[in-house]
Amino acid sequence: MPNPPNPHGLPDTHHTTPVPSARRGVRALYAAAGCASLALGVLGVFLPGLPTTPFVLLAAACFAKASPRLHAWLLAHRLFGPMVRDWETHRSLTPRTKALAVGSMSVMVAVSALWGLAGRPLAQAAVVAAGAVGAIVVLRIPTRR
Repeated sequence: MPNPPNPHGLPDTHHTTPVPSARRGVRALYAAAGCASLALGVLGVFLPGLPTTPFVLLAAACFAKASPRLHAWLLAHRLFGPMVRDWETHRSLTPRTKALAVGSMSVMVAVSALWGLAGRPLAQAAVVAAGAVGAIVVLRIPTRR
């Protein structure tokens, strides 16, 4: 019998079946990858050209394989939860979400390259290249109609 949902409507993940030791190592790797991905997603909020959405979604996928508790925590998170729940429901992004992601990255790349890195062409090129990669990643995610 499944556990009753908690106040957030998510399953109770405190009573899980013990994991065999071989699987425990794999789950630890997934958890570490999820934490690293989430850290990159948080950095993407502040760093130009580093997209937040794909890293948060990758963290959710890793947490889903690593730990029901971590996955439930991310689903219930005030800032990232709605994005992850929306992705898990539809497996796509709205045009508005894509435009906001690419637009905000573009603004931050432009500000960094033109103002913050003025006179340093290699650094400017690196920021523009990172921004282009970030935009391509976001634009490759399926769009919901």
